[in-house]
Amino acid sequence: MKKYNFFTRIYIQIAAVFASNPFLQNFSKGTIYQGKGKGICVPGLNCYSCPAAVGACPLGSLQSSLASPQGRTSFYIAGFLVSIGAFFGRTICSFLCPFGFLQELLYKIPTKKIKKSKTTRRLSIAKYIFLVVFVLALPYGVYLATGIGSPFFCKLICPAGSLEAGIPLVIANESLQSLIGFLFSWKMSLLALFIITSIFIYRPFCRFVCPLGAIYSFFNKYALFGVRVDTAKCISCKKCINFCKLDVHEVNDRECIRCGECISVCPTEAISFFQKRTNNNTIS
Repeated sequence: MKKYNFFTRIYIQIAAVFASNPFLQNFSKGTIYQGKGKGICVPGLNCYSCPAAVGACPLGSLQSSLASPQGRTSFYIAGFLVSIGAFFGRTICSFLCPFGFLQELLYKIPTKKIKKSKTTRRLSIAKYIFLVVFVLALPYGVYLATGIGSPFFCKLICPAGSLEAGIPLVIANESLQSLIGFLFSWKMSLLALFIITSIFIYRPFCRFVCPLGAIYSFFNKYALFGVRVDTAKCISCKKCINFCKLDVHEVNDRECIRCGECISVCPTEAISFFQKRTNNNTIS
């Protein structure tokens, strides 16, 4: 069996966190970087309003684009998501998403874990509902009805924004502390829920809620870079599927984040990264 270097992915995840958030000094100032980089999206879920963030979150940008259509901006966001999805699929979730990395770290806390099941597989459909309702329908629908839309997922749900932007900005700015109300308390409650559940369930936000992961999942089976399966070597033993902590039915299906951890359990070494594409790159 091939060895899988778990630390390689961890190092990449750490590097991705700091590459997306290099302006750490802004946390103490309570200010947000407003340079030209904010016009460019980063691949993973990373809040635009995080004081340290160098770029924009593609999910927030998509909502803002729908809530206030501006032609070129809308085409840029769509093109960015399609391009990233076509090249990497959900490999982004595994390697380049700061909030996904946080959930993995929390899951390492020793405690009894809730394993995947038919129920969690069914619940994984919910992220597509969040995508349609909160990211697409509400921002654009409210814009059509009132002329003023809003990024509803960021505003009402996103725990990454609460952690990266809401908490540090409120701590550093006394003027914001007086404005704390129900919405802030609601977002803090959701953040606490995701933090607690991440200790017991592997990546609960990614699996059940994240619309960005839902978008990338549409490209998963066909993305150019990521995990590959050599069907000539595969014996359909399903050790990879049983080993995976996610709700996968096959390698590279919609729930696979293409982390490559299954490489270490494949008895025939049929799974690898960036392998030449075969006639079928899934194991069912």
